[in-house]
Amino acid sequence: MRKPEIDYILSKMLDSSKNVSDLNITVGKPFQVESSGQLTPVRLEPPVHSLTPFQTETFALNLINGDHRLTETLLNTGSCDTSYELPGKARFRVNIFSQRGNYSIVLRKLESKVPTCKELNLPPIFQQIAREKNGIVLVTGATGSGKSTSLAAILDEINEEQAVHIITLEDPVEFSHTHKKATFNQREMGTDFDTFASGLRAALRQAPKVILVGEMRDRETVEIGLNAAETGHLVFSTLHTIDAGSTINRIIGMFTTEEENQIRIRLADTVRWIVCQRLLPKEGGGRVAAFEIMGTNLRVKDTILHGESEGKTFYEIIQAGKPFSMITFDDYIVDLYKDGLVSEETARAYASNKGIVGRGIDAVKSSRGQATTEIGKLTVDKDYGKKKFF
Repeated sequence: MRKPEIDYILSKMLDSSKNVSDLNITVGKPFQVESSGQLTPVRLEPPVHSLTPFQTETFALNLINGDHRLTETLLNTGSCDTSYELPGKARFRVNIFSQRGNYSIVLRKLESKVPTCKELNLPPIFQQIAREKNGIVLVTGATGSGKSTSLAAILDEINEEQAVHIITLEDPVEFSHTHKKATFNQREMGTDFDTFASGLRAALRQAPKVILVGEMRDRETVEIGLNAAETGHLVFSTLHTIDAGSTINRIIGMFTTEEENQIRIRLADTVRWIVCQRLLPKEGGGRVAAFEIMGTNLRVKDTILHGESEGKTFYEIIQAGKPFSMITFDDYIVDLYKDGLVSEETARAYASNKGIVGRGIDAVKSSRGQATTEIGKLTVDKDYGKKKFF
């Protein structure tokens, strides 16, 4: 299999469905694409009904293209990341991994145009986040939830308004930013630096005002990120966590018990915003983003310092902070249901607290004059308890 054949197959896969986000190549299955969150097979000529181990390995080797570092990483760790460009059509973030002795490949399609906050319909608070001058902003969520896209929109907002030096450390570079008011230097792991920790350490000597770290993967990266935030830089990064509270706990959990108190103090001083996001199936097709947003205030800092307790959880603080642009996933999901963007079934399924979302949905239904229960008209059983004679 040669590069023209690889490009032909990738092109056919892209054209097979609308809203293609990922290409999936797995032994025992046909070529598949993920469209609006659903995997669908791709029809090719001649047809491929079930990929063989030889076919997926050949495909993987072509994507690696003789890179010794990637080959060594794949053999030693079982997976590797790279990027691939389909000339004139698309760029991909590629992950090749071993499973049960065979190789599988997932290619994430990267958008060529940098999205704006307005185009993504992001909450207005994202524009305020872009105006922060220092500290750490974390965008969290599961893989494929749109974290990189949201961060790209925030950086574009900075690019439009501020004449600053921005350095990004990515694996790989996903959105190619043009120089507007800001000056961009985008570095790719494996090509321009070896680890996020070393890239971030070097970035501190490159006079940036804003630093994007693709992912806080380990303790060392977190520690250097905290150092950068404490010395007046604005640091953006991502984590794979489900909500704001678990984000704080995940970072603290990277350090030893003896270091915990010091890390809590540093986090309380440097964290500015934690934005968590999920993608929900949208009514009429496609997907829509739901957010949990936690800013910093005295209650948040105190809870970071001393931990959560009854009546003082991050969830409750975010609920109380709604006038200050904070919002929980549950309240955001109820708003999406109210606007007709998601179904009741979807809203309940993706809720963090199903009881809160259920009450919110009932309140929306009541305001519309709809029934909030399936129980019909009730009547008194006047014969209850009376003896019956046959």
